Amino acid sequence: MRYHLLFLLVFIVTSCGPKPDPEAQIRQIVAATLAAIPNATANPPPTLIPPIPTATPFDLTGLFCEYQFCIGHPADMAFYDVSAVNSNQGTPSTYQTGLMAAYSGNLLIQLIWQFSPGTSDPRFLLDLLLEDGLDTSVGPPEVKLIRDMNVVFTPISTTTTTVLPFGGAGAWICGERAFAWKVYSPRAETARPLFDAALDRFQCNR
Repeated sequence: MRYHLLFLLVFIVTSCGPKPDPEAQIRQIVAATLAAIPNATANPPPTLIPPIPTATPFDLTGLFCEYQFCIGHPADMAFYDVSAVNSNQGTPSTYQTGLMAAYSGNLLIQLIWQFSPGTSDPRFLLDLLLEDGLDTSVGPPEVKLIRDMNVVFTPISTTTTTVLPFGGAGAWICGERAFAWKVYSPRAETARPLFDAALDRFQCNR
């Protein structure tokens, strides 16, 4: 606004008097414009500012996180709470106990957990997850210590469905909880890589 008033004043003065030199008029307008610019405030001296932390990229694709644990799963599948939709129970899973499932056209994955303080052998939950008379372990179970977790895995065959006759099941201890995982698949060689991928991304609040 100040710039426009100064410009108008210069214009009126130059219009009423003798015709001014164009260069002088330009100089007056420039001077008025410069006078209208507020004085710049001096910048404060630089201070040492700690670097701002940057977020670490974290891929959530194919990752289920709830009930104070995370576990991997195929990206085209999603876990749902079987306990919550079961018409007989109608109660959702909790931190202490739960049952989840994920299904696609060629895979069926189940996951259960149970609060079991003081337990170091997860095979009791593996036995609970395997269906009596339907799921059969193929060979002796493999036992490993993975990231301070006691882990057991066994390939299985199943008669639960003729479409998915193979699979695998695993169990482990994390903190005060036991976890068990099972997959039905159309090919025997599919189960172990799926279990390894799930466990690679597994974390729990101990």
